[in-house]
Amino acid sequence: MKTSDFYYDLPEELIAQDPLEDRSSSRLLVLDKKTGETEHHVFREIVDYLDPGDCLVINDTKVIPARLIGAKEETGAKIEVLLLKRGADDVWETLVKPGRKARPGTRISFGDGLLTGEVMDIVDEGNRLIHFEYEGIFEEILDRLGQMPLPPYITHQLKDKDRYNTVYAEHPGSAAAPTAGLHFTPELLEKIREKGVDIAHVTLHVGLGTFRPVKVDDVESHHMHSEFYMIDETAAEKVNRAKENGKRVICVGTTSCRTIESAADENGRLKACSGWTDIFIYPGYQFKILDALITNFHLPESTLVMLVSALAGREHVLAAYEEAVKERYRFFSFGDAMFIR
Repeated sequence: MKTSDFYYDLPEELIAQDPLEDRSSSRLLVLDKKTGETEHHVFREIVDYLDPGDCLVINDTKVIPARLIGAKEETGAKIEVLLLKRGADDVWETLVKPGRKARPGTRISFGDGLLTGEVMDIVDEGNRLIHFEYEGIFEEILDRLGQMPLPPYITHQLKDKDRYNTVYAEHPGSAAAPTAGLHFTPELLEKIREKGVDIAHVTLHVGLGTFRPVKVDDVESHHMHSEFYMIDETAAEKVNRAKENGKRVICVGTTSCRTIESAADENGRLKACSGWTDIFIYPGYQFKILDALITNFHLPESTLVMLVSALAGREHVLAAYEEAVKERYRFFSFGDAMFIR
């Protein structure tokens, strides 16, 4: 299986640069995973495709304003720091640009000294461990100084930080949004609950690896980045109840999908747990829990296109993407949605 098998041609003007005013007014392409048949709708009509007793799984991670612009204390040279993983004692694993200016011992000042950091070490893939010093509460300082770490294909500035978070975002820690959830409004979630659909909250902190291209020709040689997840007893019970009653488990986004598939046992039951997952789902994978998926349109040759192809078949997915291009759907993080049922 080659990476090139998951290529499709996308005109650049279809990459959505800004979120819509009304989250739920995005378009929705519905794909039947067995037949490949498609329908076109508006996202708020997703409620019509959900049945009483189904379980909708959402990822309640919260994107932090993890992009910091600072200056070297010695020279004043500009340095950009992206927070990736929080460690103990105010040490973060970070991505630094330009890396050559951030050798161990380098001190960086942010916001005229409101926050300072010292490069402690260089780790995997050239990432830097930085120890931060500040007075007060780190999250409040980050909210003042940080910017949202938008994907590289979005060139517009985001006017409202909240638009790169879901309305149910709760646990801070992501460097990227679980974008399929951006289409939901509180009103739409209430309609879904009123219909008798269970909503299970899980947490997976999305890493920047989600944007990293697959650099190998052979799909099976690709190594996935690892991400931290948490599932509590309540969420596990809701998912297991749906399966026991012959109802569907429908994940909102590939991150929710990877979370429950990582935590499922061999009998397809979900257990409450937390940990790191580097699960890689591509065609041939047998889903243990997932029945249907709400997702956005993903980059060509990405691990996310491979995941949806594992669910609906590569030919069906690429044909649906071709149709979405023809119909001028909006693609990627701020783009339109797909429901694979």
